[in-house]
Amino acid sequence: MSSEYILEMENISKSFPGVHALNNVNLKVKKGTVHALMGENGAGKSTLMKILIGIYRPDHGIIKFKGKEMKFRSTHDALQVGISMIHQELSPVPYMTIAENIFLGRESTYGKSFWINDKDMIDKTTKLLNQLKISLDPRMKMKELSTAYTQMVEIAKAISYNSELIIMDEPTSAITEREVEHLFEIIEWLKKKGVSIIYITHKMDEIFKIADEVTVLRDGNYIGTHSINEITKEKLIEMMVGREIKQLFPKEDTEIGEVLLEIKNFTREGKFYDINLKVHKGEILGIAGLMGAGRSEIMESLFGIKKPDKGEIYIRGKRVYINSPEDAIKHKLAFLTEDRKLTGLFLPLTVRDNIFISNINNYISKMLINSKKVNKDCQEQVKRLNIKTPSLDQIVNNLSGGNQQKVLIARWLLTNPDILILDEPTRGIDVGAKAEIHRMMSQLAKQGKAIIMISSELPEIIGMSDRILVMHEGRITGELKRNEATQERIISYATGIIS
Repeated sequence: MSSEYILEMENISKSFPGVHALNNVNLKVKKGTVHALMGENGAGKSTLMKILIGIYRPDHGIIKFKGKEMKFRSTHDALQVGISMIHQELSPVPYMTIAENIFLGRESTYGKSFWINDKDMIDKTTKLLNQLKISLDPRMKMKELSTAYTQMVEIAKAISYNSELIIMDEPTSAITEREVEHLFEIIEWLKKKGVSIIYITHKMDEIFKIADEVTVLRDGNYIGTHSINEITKEKLIEMMVGREIKQLFPKEDTEIGEVLLEIKNFTREGKFYDINLKVHKGEILGIAGLMGAGRSEIMESLFGIKKPDKGEIYIRGKRVYINSPEDAIKHKLAFLTEDRKLTGLFLPLTVRDNIFISNINNYISKMLINSKKVNKDCQEQVKRLNIKTPSLDQIVNNLSGGNQQKVLIARWLLTNPDILILDEPTRGIDVGAKAEIHRMMSQLAKQGKAIIMISSELPEIIGMSDRILVMHEGRITGELKRNEATQERIISYATGIIS
């Protein structure tokens, strides 16, 4: 066995019909290190990892694990030798307990019988969660957990295999800043035990905080590997996108006009209380806070998805009543929801269907859809937002995350809204697509649109907002102008230190 590398993937290639996903890609991971795997959506990262854990087989290339050549035919094969993966798309069994989820498929039994030993699984899970300082009862059902805690259980499950190599795919996409720090402590603990980690993320700051080395892929090609100490953020972005991105947050100064939207005394018991906010024409209003602070819930009530217990909505000074998303759209509101796959996209439908579906009434005449106008308008949106798709007939589930997000934005722009609510607009998308969406936001604000942006990424909140509201436990605890905002002040408001 090589004394230095636990994993060596050499000249890995993989093609699918019409797509050359990987072309002679290399990845070498040293023992007891965190190795970041970076690249834009569609760069080949997921395909490479699926080959590593046995979901796909490479067309050619060699995989060596602990110096021995491997041919994995299933994820079971990979787990057997000590490789596990935390997937970006969480898939718990909701009506089973935490313990049952962690030991699914390898349940404890009484001796050689088929009777499941629940007590033994609960004891093992308790010990594991205590080790990781995760305060959860192993008997809780998964459906009772927040997304953040579900992610922590997935991390615990991967560690429970006693793997020597753990792949973490976007492990912080759904957890709070505090939980991110907790995850980093777990990663340091694993490193000390000699465990190696392949870490996939779009968050640059994380890479420079925890990674030892970074490998970059672009368009299915291997671009290079560097020690994290030898590379700058700017150079890393350039390797990923093939060009220099001068501004990740291209915020332009705009003329802030009249109040377009105001909500007064908004309350939904258990979620948020006495919320008062205004957003002006040409303004980007950022809303920050930890997960569970009530940010998304306010916007759901504003958009008519869930009715508030009390509160008033005013548009251009006139009181309006919004009891459904249809009402909201009529009042020129648009809502890009937090989870594009769960509450946004119709994944089995085409790009065309996903773009025009919220505006379908404008294309119906005498019970027939005007297909020519639909195609024209959808094609204009594809061009406007630089959506990378072979055609309007492409199934949206086949697009990269960044392009899926742009399809959703195109849908709402087609309704010609005055007020856009963007909930985590760049979650899980690559740096190039982020810059494009930020540029589009600036352009829309310049056109006089009012934008409410919820984001858990503090650099995004600070970089794109004209004004920032911070929430803690269902209440607004602070308001900051653009020139007053710092990460420290936002965190202080978000954690209730300042209120």
